[in-house]
Amino acid sequence: MKSPASVQIQGDKQKIWEKKMNQQAQKLNTIIKETNPHIYDMLSEMGKHLFFPKGILSQSAEAREKATRINATIGIAKEQGRVMGLSSVTRFVNGIDPDSFLTYAPSFGIPSLRQVWKNGLYKKNPSLKGKTASLPVVTSGVTHAVSTFADLWVNPGDTVLLPDMMWGNYNMTLSVRNRAKIVQYRTFLSDLSGLDLDAFEAAVTRQAADSGKVIIILNFPHNPSGYSPSREEGQRVAEFLIHTAEKGTDLVVACDDAYFGLFYEEETLKESLFSRLAGASNHLAAVKLDGATKEDYVWGLRTGFITYGFAGDGNIDALYNALERKTAGCIRGNISNASHLSQTIVLNSMEDARYTEYKQEKFDLLKKRASAIRNIVYNGAYRDAWDVYPFNSGYFMCIRLKNVNAETLRVHLLDRYGTGLISIGDRDLRIAFSCLEEDQVKELFDIILKGINDLSR
Repeated sequence: MKSPASVQIQGDKQKIWEKKMNQQAQKLNTIIKETNPHIYDMLSEMGKHLFFPKGILSQSAEAREKATRINATIGIAKEQGRVMGLSSVTRFVNGIDPDSFLTYAPSFGIPSLRQVWKNGLYKKNPSLKGKTASLPVVTSGVTHAVSTFADLWVNPGDTVLLPDMMWGNYNMTLSVRNRAKIVQYRTFLSDLSGLDLDAFEAAVTRQAADSGKVIIILNFPHNPSGYSPSREEGQRVAEFLIHTAEKGTDLVVACDDAYFGLFYEEETLKESLFSRLAGASNHLAAVKLDGATKEDYVWGLRTGFITYGFAGDGNIDALYNALERKTAGCIRGNISNASHLSQTIVLNSMEDARYTEYKQEKFDLLKKRASAIRNIVYNGAYRDAWDVYPFNSGYFMCIRLKNVNAETLRVHLLDRYGTGLISIGDRDLRIAFSCLEEDQVKELFDIILKGINDLSR
């Protein structure tokens, strides 16, 4: 517990810091406080100070509406009323007007793409019906969405709860860049029959006792295991978090839904937990991090989104607008804006009459690969070599080795058999079945077994 003197010093520093706060940030903070002061309290110090600058951007926006004669505001080059471009560039982009990809996109993202993505969230997550959500802000991929989330909600020294099996880049984003402390809990039950929800709940309860603010990242479909909760598991997680928030703990819950939609089993929860948490409590800030990157198989286009689902006692739309402006300000001060070309391609794709049909084709292909692995990986011939972590979604699955070191085996498979896998810790191997052809599955696991036998001898 902090001493009275340290609390006083912290309070004095806060007052000095607030005096230096930009007036635009103060206005946004006032809006947030009036609707839900707990959301304001949960913001990081950076988040409280962020705003979307009026300056050049707002003046240029006014000019686009009113400067009908001459507009000399925006920092792009034009000729004959059109954006200037090199033929060596524009000739490679067929069917899209250069004004739709060479000019800057807004820091918030293309308005029509934001609306189309939001409409999609409600279609893909029926539990959102009757609830409010912000207009998504476009990021440069889901990793950038995670980083933007961290800037807005995570202070140096804050604790972020994550499972012991987690995407390695969280360390770089949260620990290195934002200097947070990652505290882990056990992902799966010891018999690998499902999520260890007791461990999760215990970790949240401990952190709630230590701090009035708990930051959690839920990543489903999970990287690296390829697991998503069952309907029962998902319901338990949501009910527990809502109950914890209702008891007065401020919860910031980010749903990293990078692989959303790739759910292959009937019993799997086929919605984001965001849909269960959004608007559930004034003490709960639900944040959805997703994107076209994996959902629409456009990895290199780097098009992601960050969306908010809050409760409040006032004008919830004003609250969302304030958070969207802070988020866009964070992006403006970092990368300025995400790729205009990428956003236009994603938007055009989503508006294609056969978009749903095309997505179903790729989903069916990945589901067949997951089924092929399920039919082979549990074969009795492998029983003494590894255990299989549960998997039912996404791009990946993992095995837990029984007798050899994962990194030693990884290197051996690469050097002797020309086969590449990812080692995680001492015992786990991650297999990206998303990039396997169906006829490679048995060959792969037979090679892994050979490598294990080599090392065992």
